[in-house]
Amino acid sequence: MSAGTHDNVRHLPHTTTGDPVPATEPAVMAAHPWPDTPAPITTLGALAPFPVAALPTWLGTYAEAVAHTIQTPLDLSGALALATLSTAAGGRVMVEVRPSWREQATLFTVVIMEPSARKSPVFTAMTEPVRALETVLREEARHSIETAKMHQAMAESAREKAAKEVAALAGDQVSDDASREEAIADAVDAALRAEAIAIPHPPQLIVDDVTPEQVATILADQGGRLSVLSDEGTVFGIVAGRYSGSVNAEVFLKGYSGTELRVNRGNRAEHVPRPALTMGLTIQPAVIEDLPGKLRGNGFLARILFARPAPLSGRRTIRPGPIPADIADTYMHNMLALATELHGFEEPITLTFSPEADDLMADIETEIEPKLDPENGEWADIGDWAGKLAGQTARIAALLHLAAHPNNAWNHPQISADTVADAWCIASYYATHAQATLATIGASPAVAVAEKVLDKLTAPDWPHGRRFQARYVYNAVRCKAIPTMKELQPALDLLEDLGHLAAEPLTELARRGRRPSPYYWLHPAHRT
Repeated sequence: MSAGTHDNVRHLPHTTTGDPVPATEPAVMAAHPWPDTPAPITTLGALAPFPVAALPTWLGTYAEAVAHTIQTPLDLSGALALATLSTAAGGRVMVEVRPSWREQATLFTVVIMEPSARKSPVFTAMTEPVRALETVLREEARHSIETAKMHQAMAESAREKAAKEVAALAGDQVSDDASREEAIADAVDAALRAEAIAIPHPPQLIVDDVTPEQVATILADQGGRLSVLSDEGTVFGIVAGRYSGSVNAEVFLKGYSGTELRVNRGNRAEHVPRPALTMGLTIQPAVIEDLPGKLRGNGFLARILFARPAPLSGRRTIRPGPIPADIADTYMHNMLALATELHGFEEPITLTFSPEADDLMADIETEIEPKLDPENGEWADIGDWAGKLAGQTARIAALLHLAAHPNNAWNHPQISADTVADAWCIASYYATHAQATLATIGASPAVAVAEKVLDKLTAPDWPHGRRFQARYVYNAVRCKAIPTMKELQPALDLLEDLGHLAAEPLTELARRGRRPSPYYWLHPAHRT
């Protein structure tokens, strides 16, 4: 029974004053009894929090401390712990599961959070070591940059002088052809020497508010290694085509896989033989919900580890206390040591799986495979994403191995089965969150609104009990995405169709006048 089909339901009696008699639940249920259990809005239950115990102790302890002090979901600091590790690795680490299977140790993480969720201080706390390294590298590079500028200025001066000599000989009737040809050769040599002097770009490990075109340019300038870390995530909407309807993801697709990138833009041709791109973003739910379903096929979303933590608003601890100094110092020391040492490697190091780790990975692949069955598989609806899950597990395992040996991981190149087990724990967490996230792309907006409405109706602080007017719900959930009752009504209809709500029939008085805000009943299972 939907909210728009009540005309054939019997009318409520009236009092002697003409006011409608409030409907009782039995009267409402007479024609349409409650189902034993309301049908779920989606097939997914509550999403588990980030498995912080799978991180090495120093890293997990800091992620927990940040989440507690700033009062944010652990999913955010956990995802940023992985993104920061990926940034520290900087494309200088490969993981070889088997001789025919290699992955570069980079990750794309995206956390979906509501506005004003205290994201910025978490980003600052988690990325401090790599930002500190960037500052040191920039200071160290100043001398070489200025030296190159001086050499270039001298070469430019020599080129100009040689060009003037050629021009002078060209107008000199006395000079012979041999002298002119020699002057031209000298001028060409001077020009080539000037062009060969490249001014180094200041080192940059992290970018924030950028376009995909700028990412490609900076990636080329930085030797093919870069991390896009942002608490706003504007770049995600641009890449995924939220505003244009077309995908602009080539630099991200190749930056994830490490395949050659060539971009010709204006007078500049950008060539990166082996790009290594990290991504760590937060975005608002509306960004995902507004994406058209056609974007699922481009491969960009399939490379992302999504997290959808439950908001902490209304449940946050007041004055939780600072991050313990020893925990913060250990994090800073270990992450900075790892990033600093790996930055010095010209060629990437290779981590390999131990025989036991390879056996476990084979078990993981065996577990994944039937879930990909397009007809009956548990992950059939996210087959494009889940098809990369084994590779994501290997990448996570490599990063966990680096964190377990922050000072000399390159001297311990073999990844253990225990580390792979921890990586699979994290990958499994991301699988459930990917299902919840990708299912909303191209879905009816009513689904997201219905989930929000049901959360409000079943919250302990809902003040109106099981019988309430629609306007009470509207006042509770009104926002930019639900500006009027027009956007709310489809969600109420959906909840009614699924058995969560039952609408009271309109009274005769309401039929003759302006329709009032209708009354609904909440299924008794929600208020036991």
